[in-house]
Amino acid sequence: MDHPQTTTIPVETLERFITAIFAAAGCGAEEAARITSHLLSANLTGHDSHGVIRVPRYVFWMGEGFVRAGQQISVISDTPTHALVDGNLGFGQSIGEQAVDLGIAKAKAAGLSVIALRNSGHLGRIGDWGERAGEAGLLSIHFVNVAGGELVAPFGGTSRRFSTNPICIAAPAEGGLLLLDFATSLVAEGKVLVASNGGKPVPHGALIDPDGTLTSDPRTLYGPIEGTHVRDAAQGAGALRAFGEHKGSGLAFMCEILAGCLSGGPTSGPIPGGKRRGIANAMLSIYLSPGAFGQEGFAQAARDYAAYVRDAHPATPGGEVLVPGEPERRMREARLAGGIPLQAETWAAILETGQKFGLSAPTS
Repeated sequence: MDHPQTTTIPVETLERFITAIFAAAGCGAEEAARITSHLLSANLTGHDSHGVIRVPRYVFWMGEGFVRAGQQISVISDTPTHALVDGNLGFGQSIGEQAVDLGIAKAKAAGLSVIALRNSGHLGRIGDWGERAGEAGLLSIHFVNVAGGELVAPFGGTSRRFSTNPICIAAPAEGGLLLLDFATSLVAEGKVLVASNGGKPVPHGALIDPDGTLTSDPRTLYGPIEGTHVRDAAQGAGALRAFGEHKGSGLAFMCEILAGCLSGGPTSGPIPGGKRRGIANAMLSIYLSPGAFGQEGFAQAARDYAAYVRDAHPATPGGEVLVPGEPERRMREARLAGGIPLQAETWAAILETGQKFGLSAPTS
């Protein structure tokens, strides 16, 4: 215990237990391990909002039929440089790999590619997909929306119209991938989830009540939370806010247009029939091979520019300037060595989920 409300779990212990939960819930062994690997990747890079805190929610969605085990993408249309694919509501950790690998293969053959994915289960941390393309030597750009996941108020409003609609841009560089990955909301919904379980509070003004009052209270999003591990955003009356006022709101809007409308998948709303049936992600991904643009030295040039930016004079004494992807690399090293800290409420909810399948709490 490193805090009265936090327990640190060794990575290997957590990996075994979470994999066992998904296997018991009905996933095949390979898929259970894959889902766990991606969730742990989020925790290891410091994005706890997209990590194992999602386990109870994923298992619930699976039980309700909102997400399906063992799915493959369906190719709706296909050319040498682009494709439209449907995820058939499969787990995003499986569907995402398939869609990204298709884009990588096309870009390696043709120099560039575009993949429009619709109807995927939750794709998790989008940085994983940028990293996957970067490991193949490609630049990538990803725009994401969430059907059935209205959480964010547009600039000037209080009603939910967007989801957290992340954007990711990744570029290979000598010495480490450059990776920009952020939600267009002021904070990701998962960070409110973490805060509701006793974790780091979200900044004041990250949420907005129906009357326009700015707040940091998770109950604005989830409704009453006392005495339960359940967090359902449908029970809250308020909304998240976009970052950067009109700028973040505009980016969130365009994610709906690029990922939702262009893919032929649903937008964040209105929900057909007025019923909330879980969520589905759509993602428009662009892959670029530097060599196709005559830039065989791209990775070296990117490293040189990153070094130039890092060399900027710090704003505070003893401070430093970091480039995109650097905080995640440092956090991964620290957590691989020291374990993953989980809020007591988060760990209790995971243990409770395991107990439903007869799984005892791990002992080491």
